Amino acid sequence: MGASACDCQFVVTTGRREVGIISWPTMKRVSITELLDSDSGTPAEIAASLRDLRRINRWFGGNATTRSLIEQVARKSGARSLSLLEVAAGAGVVPQTAREGLRCDGIHLDVTLLDRATSHLRFGNGTSAVAGDALALPFRDASFDLVSCCLFAHHLPPPDLLKFIKEGLRVCCRAVLINDLIRHPVHLALVYAGFPLYRSRLTRHDAPASVRQSYTLEEMSELLRQTGATSFEMNRRFLFRMGIVIWK
Repeated sequence: MGASACDCQFVVTTGRREVGIISWPTMKRVSITELLDSDSGTPAEIAASLRDLRRINRWFGGNATTRSLIEQVARKSGARSLSLLEVAAGAGVVPQTAREGLRCDGIHLDVTLLDRATSHLRFGNGTSAVAGDALALPFRDASFDLVSCCLFAHHLPPPDLLKFIKEGLRVCCRAVLINDLIRHPVHLALVYAGFPLYRSRLTRHDAPASVRQSYTLEEMSELLRQTGATSFEMNRRFLFRMGIVIWK
């Protein structure tokens, strides 16, 4: 899908009178290595950055988006018990938070965490955890109902993202879920405005980097058409989040 010269326009009004139009130019996707991904920083800095990330997901729609996507699958499939593989999971706070919320709705979620390094994972709390490669998932076909990721897709260039989604479709029985950011100039401005909230220098680098290398809905839609999925459903969520269900 082609992009126009201006991604979006806002009409400025005073009362009922239109006084002007503000336009933002399209942001090109820029790949930037994030410090947290490269384990740059002291243990204290990394811990502070992870706390920042938990707050961002709690306050700005990350936790709610994952829960909503799982509810969408449960509603359409009629399933009351689902198994989920969370990729690039870290400590697994997002799927575990979703599990607790879904329990109140009578939905049981069996969570398995996968990350590239064992040191990133948190064992226990009713979850299994495995170290492995997101682009070559160490599981048999149809091992889980759902394969999910939160704030992982934007780290991958298009060929690798396509490979990950195809791997997820191989390993899942029902759907792949993507919870990620939407690239937009206003989103980037909001991230910079939020600097006083960040406790780690890693976050002050990684947060704008994440927005710059995230995908637009149009880019993601074009890529998803290449996956061989049965269908996909994509929604714009609170504060420049996208939520996607890719049906097997």
